[in-house]
Amino acid sequence: MLLTLQLALAGLAFGSVAALSGIGLVVTYRATGVFNLAHGAVATLIAYVHWELVVRQDVPEAVAAPLCVLVLAPVLGVLGYRAVFRPLQERDASPAEALVTTLGLFVLVVGFTTVLWGNGAKRAPAVFPTARWDLGELTIRSDTVVQLAVVGLVAIVLAVLTGPTRLGADVRAVVDRRELAQLSGVDVDRVNQLGWAVGTALSAITGLLLAPSLSLTPYGLTLVVLETFAIPVLARLSSLGVATVAGLGLGVAQAELTQVHVTQEPFATALQALQSNLLVVALLAGLLLLPSLREVGDAGKARSFSSRRGRRTSPRRSVVLYAIAAVMLASPLGYPAEQLRQAQAVPGLAVVLVSIVVLTGYGGRISLGHAGFAGLGALFFAKLSSGAPELVALVGGMLAAGAIGVLTGYPAIRRRGLFLALTTFAVGVTVSRFVFESPTLTSGIDVHRPSLFGLSLAGDHTFYAFELACLVVALLVVRNLRSGPLGRALLAARDSEPGARASGLDIGRITLFTFAVSAVMAGLGGALLAQTTLSFESHAFDPVSSSLVWFTAVVVFGADSAAGAVLASGLFVAMQLVTGSSDAALLPIGLLAVLLGRFPGGVLAGLGAAGRPVSAPVADRRLSPTGRALVRQQ
Repeated sequence: MLLTLQLALAGLAFGSVAALSGIGLVVTYRATGVFNLAHGAVATLIAYVHWELVVRQDVPEAVAAPLCVLVLAPVLGVLGYRAVFRPLQERDASPAEALVTTLGLFVLVVGFTTVLWGNGAKRAPAVFPTARWDLGELTIRSDTVVQLAVVGLVAIVLAVLTGPTRLGADVRAVVDRRELAQLSGVDVDRVNQLGWAVGTALSAITGLLLAPSLSLTPYGLTLVVLETFAIPVLARLSSLGVATVAGLGLGVAQAELTQVHVTQEPFATALQALQSNLLVVALLAGLLLLPSLREVGDAGKARSFSSRRGRRTSPRRSVVLYAIAAVMLASPLGYPAEQLRQAQAVPGLAVVLVSIVVLTGYGGRISLGHAGFAGLGALFFAKLSSGAPELVALVGGMLAAGAIGVLTGYPAIRRRGLFLALTTFAVGVTVSRFVFESPTLTSGIDVHRPSLFGLSLAGDHTFYAFELACLVVALLVVRNLRSGPLGRALLAARDSEPGARASGLDIGRITLFTFAVSAVMAGLGGALLAQTTLSFESHAFDPVSSSLVWFTAVVVFGADSAAGAVLASGLFVAMQLVTGSSDAALLPIGLLAVLLGRFPGGVLAGLGAAGRPVSAPVADRRLSPTGRALVRQQ
C-alpha cells in the first residue's frame, strides 16, 4: 500500500506536466482552430533558452524561468500567429494547410534549435527546488506539490476566463463561426493572439518542467511532448477539466504499472514497452475508440491541399522538372565509390516520398506515420532475406508493409483532416516504440543486397542502378494511377467525397486501395534505404525526425507532384553531404513550409504562378473570408 501511494505521487509529478501540455493544446485549438503540432518543438526551444540563460549566462533561476514563460513564449506565440497563421486565415486556407503549416513551424524550430545547440544531450537545471518532506514512511517532493498547484491554478483561471465572461463569449463565437463573429464586431485578431500566447506559455512550462528529468536533446524532449497529444484527444479537443484529469490519471497509471512484473518472453519485453509508452497506447486507443473529435469550423471536412488550390503546373514545366530530376539522379553513376555511397540514399528516400504523394496528393489523406511503413518494409526484408532470396524478401517486405497499410486504412475510411493525421501519427509512434525499438525483433539482423538473374548487385554502381530502376517503376505506377480510370476515381473522391459517393464510387474501397499502394511503395523505399547502409537502423524511421519531416517536405514541394518529391529527396541528401549534418535540410524545409500561406499548394506551385496576374478576391487582403466569398459570388 505504501509503495502504491509513493508511486502515485511520482506519477502525479509527470501527470501534472502532461496535463499542462494537454491544456495548452486544447486552449490553442479552441481559440484559433489550429491544432499546434509544433507544441513540442516550442517546448524544447524554450527549454534550451532556459538552459542557456541559467547554465551558460549565470542568470538566476528566479529571473530566467519567468522571463522564458511570461515574456519570451507569449511573444513567440503572437509573432508566429501574425507572421504565419494570419496569412492563412486571410486567404481562407483549409484546416489541412494550417495543420501542415504547424508541421513546418515544428521543422523550422527543431532545425533552429539543432543549429544553435547541436544534437548533444544536455542536463537541464530544475526550475523548482526539490526538497523532500517525510510523512511517516511516505515521502513528498516539493516540486510535485508546486506542479500540482500550477495545474490547478491554470485550469481554474482558464475555466473562469472562458466561462460566462466577455472573453469567453468572444472565444466561443470565434470557435463556432469565425466569419460571423468577425461580422458581429468580435476582435478575431485579439482572440487568436491571446490563444497563441497562452498556448505557447503553457508549452514553455511543459518544456521547463520535463527537461530536468530527461536528457535535453532536440528530438527527445520534442517526442515526449508530442506523446501528450493523448490528453487533448481524450478530452475530445474541448474540455479543460477532462484534459486535467486525463493527464493526472495517465501519469499515475504509468507509475503504477511498474509494480507489474512478468519474466516470460516476449511478454516481459512487451510489458516494459507498455510501461514506458502508456501515453502512446492511450493516444492510439483514444483515436480508434472515439467516434469523432469536436473539431471546430470545417476542420473535419474534406478539403484537398494539392497544387490545384494554387496554380496547376503546366505540362512543359512538368517535363522540365522531371528532366532536372533525371539528370540529378543519373549523375552519381559517374562518381567515385565513396561519393556514390553517400548518394545512394536519394532513390530509396525518393520512393518513400513519392508514396506520400500517392496517399496525400492523390488520395487527399494526411499521413504522419509513413516512416512506420518504410521501416516495416526494411525490417521484414531483413528478416526474410536470412532464409529466402533477397528479391523474394524484398517483395515480402513490401507486401507486409502493404498489409499494415490496409489495417491503417480502415480507420481512415471515416476520418479526415486532423482526426486522420493524429491517427496515422499514433500508428507510426506505436510501430516505432513496440517494433523498431524491440531488441527481440531487431537484434542480430544482417542486410544484404539482392542478386538479379545471377548478377550480384552488391557493387555500389550496380546497386545504385537497381535503385534507379525501382524508382522509375514507382514513378510509372504513380503516373498510371493518376491517368487511368482508377486514378480519375481517386481524384474525384479527393476533390469531392460527397459527389463521388453520389456517383456510385465505393469510397471505402478506394481508401483502402490508396493506403495499400502507398504503404507497399513506402516498404520498397524503406528496404532500399536499409540496403544502402547494409543495416536496419531504427532511428532512420523515427516518427519525429523522419515521418513528420518527410511529410512536410512533400507538401512544400507540392503534395501532388511526384517530381517535387524526387527533388525533395535530393535536397535532403545534398544538404547532408554539403554540411555533414543529417538535419541540415530542416531549416530550408521548415521556412518554406511556414510560407504556405503565401504559396498555396507548395513552393513549386507558387513559383509557377509567379509573375501571373492575381485575381482581385485573392489580392484584396483587407477583406474578411466572408467578404471575399461574397465578392467571388458576384
